[in-house]
Amino acid sequence: MQTGENEQALRKIIDFTRLLSISVLLIHFYLSCYPAFQQLRLTHKIVDHVLLPLSKMAIFKTTIMAKLSALALLIVSLIGSKGKRDDKIRPKTIVTYCTTGLLIYFFSSYLSGWLYIGATSFGFLLFMTGGGLLFRMLKLKLGGDIFNKENETFPQEERQLENEYSINLPAKYQLKGKERSSWINVINPFRGTLVGGSPGAGKSYFVIRHIITQHIAKGFSMLIYDFKYDDLSKIAYNALLKHGGRSFYVINFEKIMHRSNPLEPQTMTDITDAIESSRTVMLGLNREWIKKQGDFFVESPINFVTALIWFLKKYEGGRYCTLPHVIELSLVDYKDLFAVLTSEPEIEVLINPFISAWKNEAYEQLEGQIASAKISLARLSSPQLYYVLSGNDFSLDINNPLNPKVVCLANNPQKSQVYGAVLSLYVNRINKLVNRKNQQKCSLIFDEFPTIYFNGIDNLIATARSNKVAVTLAVQDNSQLKKDYGRDQAEVIMNIVGNIICGQVTGDTAKQLSERFGKINQVKESVSINSSDTSVSKSTQLDYAIPASKIAGLSSGEFVGMVADDPTNKIELKTFHCQIQNDHQAIKQEEATYQDIPAARNVSANEVLINYQRIKADVKNLVESIVMN
Repeated sequence: MQTGENEQALRKIIDFTRLLSISVLLIHFYLSCYPAFQQLRLTHKIVDHVLLPLSKMAIFKTTIMAKLSALALLIVSLIGSKGKRDDKIRPKTIVTYCTTGLLIYFFSSYLSGWLYIGATSFGFLLFMTGGGLLFRMLKLKLGGDIFNKENETFPQEERQLENEYSINLPAKYQLKGKERSSWINVINPFRGTLVGGSPGAGKSYFVIRHIITQHIAKGFSMLIYDFKYDDLSKIAYNALLKHGGRSFYVINFEKIMHRSNPLEPQTMTDITDAIESSRTVMLGLNREWIKKQGDFFVESPINFVTALIWFLKKYEGGRYCTLPHVIELSLVDYKDLFAVLTSEPEIEVLINPFISAWKNEAYEQLEGQIASAKISLARLSSPQLYYVLSGNDFSLDINNPLNPKVVCLANNPQKSQVYGAVLSLYVNRINKLVNRKNQQKCSLIFDEFPTIYFNGIDNLIATARSNKVAVTLAVQDNSQLKKDYGRDQAEVIMNIVGNIICGQVTGDTAKQLSERFGKINQVKESVSINSSDTSVSKSTQLDYAIPASKIAGLSSGEFVGMVADDPTNKIELKTFHCQIQNDHQAIKQEEATYQDIPAARNVSANEVLINYQRIKADVKNLVESIVMN
């Protein structure tokens, strides 16, 4: 078929086959309707001499054999025919022509004479027309997969790869139109896990709850930042009832449970700890300062609070080193306050600018430096906050092998800005204590991570892997991180995590993820139709495995992402796009048997108020003792 001569020869063969089919039919008409031809004097001796002996042939002995022979030759000629392909030809039209033609063609046997010849010829022509349309119809199913779903499917990991640290989530995915079972295997959670998705995407229900239960079952100590208490805390408490081995604590400022001092003097080894604690509290209370770090009127209040913290750490062995005492000390008059602070040589360099401004009567500058700290800290002046922050029910070294703990930090969405700043301080201090060698494996889980300020989260993810600290961050969108942490810090967090599990997100986040997941080979079909011919071409090209538009349209429970492996357990198929499988009935039954978190203490309002007044009295006595001396 590569030369014009061969194509011409084939066309002649096809034409000859069709002519042979018509000839068989005409001979059949002449032989079976000979009396009708005689009546109209359409017979001839020579024709009779040639055709009448043919009646002895097998194909002409019966009417059905003659018709089937003619029809078979017609079908052969139609198969080899070439015509212009047309996408407008519909199967319904072909079926109508062919069915009607065959019915008339075969049922015409009940007629006789010229009616038989006419009906049979008409049925033959109808079938020939339908057959011609059939072999000219464009067989490509263009538009059958209008969203390109099948092309954008790819093989995913179907093995369950489990180790003593792993998180394993069962799932189902589509591959070329077939549903297959798979697993999301986070075999190395110490490389950081980012769980993303807009509200309702299923972050907590499909992912975080399983991280909590599986890590508790595997013996992890744990810190849980529970933004909507007690959604996650209840899961953790009931999982711990099954597996035990760790103490359970809750920091809650509304319904008081346990007490803990985040500025515990024994854990603050040098002044850098005070600087980090001060920065965490001040930036947590003033989130807009995060993007202005380095400015004079941002660093000044941070230095001021650092001086207060370190002074209390050094004074009488740190007996008054708590955040409530820091707040009360900040409210002392400048004259007495500076007299107190100058008694500690180690903070002289920090308070020198403030004393200079005070001595030079630059009161506007001094107010600008200190008032912002005092105003911010005043928001924390609450008897309940003071009560929780001034106690010492447990130490913050949650992954101490001698006393491992599961600690839940409870927040309230309606008061998240105030509570978030204090909880950020807990997180900061716990971070310093867990990221050490020879400690128990530990899991840090932060729901709605942007609602707290975690100074040094990128450093924790980067360095804590060798100390067996697994960090899980839940965010709604990268833009949320950029808003609260600044563009640079948000980009670092997004790029440094090794495991990403993401539900529905839109905009730049979806584009960034799509590029991260890479491209796959996809089959493309194109059809060109002109007045004389129709050409069809197929090609393969690299295109995004999971386009941004698909990530923006994910259903609840449907996640995309990429996992990291380690040298001892390689994963070739790291990228996934699947529906995580939760046993809804089993979870519902399990939740029905959940026990409520028991109250740790029964505190009266009077006790809380007495503690509040005691702290104020402590600071007053401290100032008087130093000033009088």
